[in-house]
Amino acid sequence: MTLEAAPFYSEVARGAIQGAAYWLTTSDKVRIRMAAWSPDAAKGTVLLFPGRTEYIEKYSQTAEDFAARGFATIAIDWRGQGLADRMLDDRRIGHILEFTDYQKDVAAVMEAVRALDLPEPYHLLGHSMGGAIGLRAMMEGLTVHSAAFTGPMWGISMPPALRAFGKGLSYVAGLIGRGGAKAPTTRYENYVFAEPFDGNTLTTDREMYEMMRDQMAAHPELALGGPSLNWVREALDEADELAGRDSPPVPCICFVGVNERIVDIPRAKDRMQRWPGGQLEMVEGSEHEVLMEAPAIRTRVMDRMTTLFGAGSAQETVASA
Repeated sequence: MTLEAAPFYSEVARGAIQGAAYWLTTSDKVRIRMAAWSPDAAKGTVLLFPGRTEYIEKYSQTAEDFAARGFATIAIDWRGQGLADRMLDDRRIGHILEFTDYQKDVAAVMEAVRALDLPEPYHLLGHSMGGAIGLRAMMEGLTVHSAAFTGPMWGISMPPALRAFGKGLSYVAGLIGRGGAKAPTTRYENYVFAEPFDGNTLTTDREMYEMMRDQMAAHPELALGGPSLNWVREALDEADELAGRDSPPVPCICFVGVNERIVDIPRAKDRMQRWPGGQLEMVEGSEHEVLMEAPAIRTRVMDRMTTLFGAGSAQETVASA
């Protein structure tokens, strides 16, 4: 597999470790972008699956934190966001035809990870939408030695009446060819531009919030607004389907902010109660993005994750000895 270099906006990416970006083409001919950060003598690779609206530069600091703990990291611009191919002419709207299309992105990324000879074992880190994509990937055969999730989108926080209305509207919109329309109550503008720091649902750390604003101000092509009606329908259906399936037999830890207001906390609690050996940690003082929180929170979460990942890496070393 020949990997083509892609842009990586290092001037807005935090962290001293330099990432390398690549264009990948999926089985259905969608171009996505992947970044890899690979320190010397890494003892494993973290497969970082970002959330909706995110992009690889946002996770440079996280990759540096993993590198300091001995792990390589990859991250993805999913189809429809970042510099990956957008799925609509109006690039402000986050759109997907079928939620399982993201698994084609996973397949392309795993081919690239192996082509780059990034060190095994692999460990999954799924944030928000990436938590749903990652859970399905594991259920369908993605081999990882351990997994961590932050604010996983195993359900979306919505009042029952609004959920029913949203599903009904999105199904009707699909039938009449309007599935690409922006979902009601959402904006064309990216959340961090539309909302002030005070009262935001992402982070309590002002510096991180400003970092996200600065990155998209410098590179507006990274920004993404609200989802399409079709994305809403597909996301709700995917969460319901995943809820009915058993948890993979892999060591797992899940972090959810006590102040979480985006994803469904009861769904996360239910999943982790049914995950053999799984751990759920409710993070005091945190909003949705625990890895974009205040330094003390980030450090504690990173230490807990890498303790789990390190145990998996130690098992791999013993097994291959």
